[in-house]
Amino acid sequence: PLVRDWKMIGCYAQTELGHGSNVRALETTATFLPESKGGQAGGSFVINSPTLTSSKFWPGTLGRTANHAMVIARLIDGEGVDRGMYNFLVPLR
Repeated sequence: PLVRDWKMIGCYAQTELGHGSNVRALETTATFLPESKGGQAGGSFVINSPTLTSSKFWPGTLGRTANHAMVIARLIDGEGVDRGMYNFLVPLR
């Protein structure tokens, strides 16, 4: 219902300024923070674009319309292990 009623408008945020569409080179990370280490109940993710080259670029409707983004980021688990690329639905506004 949220999408149908235009209450959830999304954009796709994969492309990075320094890496284009090269998914293997993406720098944005999503680090899992367990509740025991300060995360919210059940754990949470911290999305981080650590450098200028990791800035999401060309995300379409992000600037004016979107209120959610499908962010492509490298998952870092609670043990610090890189688990590869995953999609994260991130509220924007």
